[in-house]
Amino acid sequence: QVQLVESGGGLVQPGGSLRLSCAVSGLTFSSYVMSWYRQAPGKERELVATINSAGSSTNYADPVKGRFTISRDNAKNTVYLQMNRLKPEDTAVYYCKAVDLRTAYWGQGTQVTVSS
Repeated sequence: QVQLVESGGGLVQPGGSLRLSCAVSGLTFSSYVMSWYRQAPGKERELVATINSAGSSTNYADPVKGRFTISRDNAKNTVYLQMNRLKPEDTAVYYCKAVDLRTAYWGQGTQVTVSS
């Protein structure tokens, strides 16, 4: 059974930082491209960042470039999203996604709220 379990969300003040984790089980983690998405209330789910299977290549959505960093530890089957200089517009439910050539799996999401 494939499981993706996000953690690390919470309430943070503008300018603060959070580190999200997504622990993956039930698949060959090192074979999957991993991504973080987010969905704000009333908005479409959007791609935030992607990292390739080896961890050697990353891509970011323009709104988070320079503030967020995606990384992975293939020995721990975990992908991370370090979020710095958070803004109120970063408030959303954050989801991790695992993709290979044939399948895609989603986590259940973790809430991030940026507010003073």
